[in-house]
Amino acid sequence: MIEASAPGKLYIAGEYAVVEPGYPAILVAVDQFITVSLEKSERVGSITSFQYGNLPILWKRENDRLVLDKRENPFHYILAAIRVTEEYAKEQGKELSFYHLTVDSELDSSQGKKYGLGSSAAVTVATVHALCRFYKLTDSKNVIFKLAALAHLSVKSNGSCGDVAASVYGGWLAFTTFDPAWVLDQKEHNTVKELVEMDWPHLSFTPLSPPKDLRLVIGWTGSPASTSHLVDEVTNKRSQDAMAYDIFLEKSKECVNAMITAFQEGNVTEIQRQIRKNRQLLLQMSQDTSVTIETPTLTKLCEMAEKFKGAAKSSGAGGGDCGIVIFNRKEGLLSLITDWEKEGIINLPLHVYQKTDL
Repeated sequence: MIEASAPGKLYIAGEYAVVEPGYPAILVAVDQFITVSLEKSERVGSITSFQYGNLPILWKRENDRLVLDKRENPFHYILAAIRVTEEYAKEQGKELSFYHLTVDSELDSSQGKKYGLGSSAAVTVATVHALCRFYKLTDSKNVIFKLAALAHLSVKSNGSCGDVAASVYGGWLAFTTFDPAWVLDQKEHNTVKELVEMDWPHLSFTPLSPPKDLRLVIGWTGSPASTSHLVDEVTNKRSQDAMAYDIFLEKSKECVNAMITAFQEGNVTEIQRQIRKNRQLLLQMSQDTSVTIETPTLTKLCEMAEKFKGAAKSSGAGGGDCGIVIFNRKEGLLSLITDWEKEGIINLPLHVYQKTDL
């Protein structure tokens, strides 16, 4: 039995701008996980996820291609991860095998609602990592990120793969994404192995160390949001005022870079200042595109945090899901959490997860 786990993530700053190559975001990995288990089998394999009623999806092979017995299935990212990683394995002379794959997720509520912690990315990363171990392939962070990113591209994901990066690298991370058009073009002319070994334009990972007095508090609105849908909406509407969107991109880059510097200098007050600035940038972009990013509940979450000297904003695509608050030391934490509960906002007692297994 082979097991591989990948943590969930939260965006701290740089949302939406990060989907453009070279524009930075800051993310953090959290200590809730998706775990993928692989067990070798004969002649037939299966995929079981505790998120979908524990019913196994059976699969077979046709000319070395994995084929599901069901036409519709909820496992697009798992399947994409399998296809990409097995293509990579075949290129290195590995004989493809059968296995039972089981997915167990901590990234949803007990009612099955998503917290917005990047479950699609985490399950992709965990599946790639488990298969690299299964086929005895190199499982460096760089390889796992690129294989998982290729899997996301193959399902027409419109995100930045920042959530993939957080799941792979763990901890606090500054990230800029690659040029997806370049990667897809190279995929046409190179093997997966060759593509993984290339430098991808604009792609960067910079681990950050938080100041010792920084405290991260996470509030969940109880209202799941669709990242893909919201990113699509912004993409479709930003052309109505391309100049305003270009200004947003440049101001977001300036803000996040200032925040990265503040992390490096251990300056919590400056990090808080840039968090507030990033919130205002997102609100302006929301107004320019008529896409709701900060819902009324997220607004309430932020305003209540500010009363207790916390710097708050929506996390990720917005439209629901989580908000984050940066505190200096521990002042205001318990009072804020109590007030949130009165408004139906749930404090997620998560901690930053620093990865050590890769």
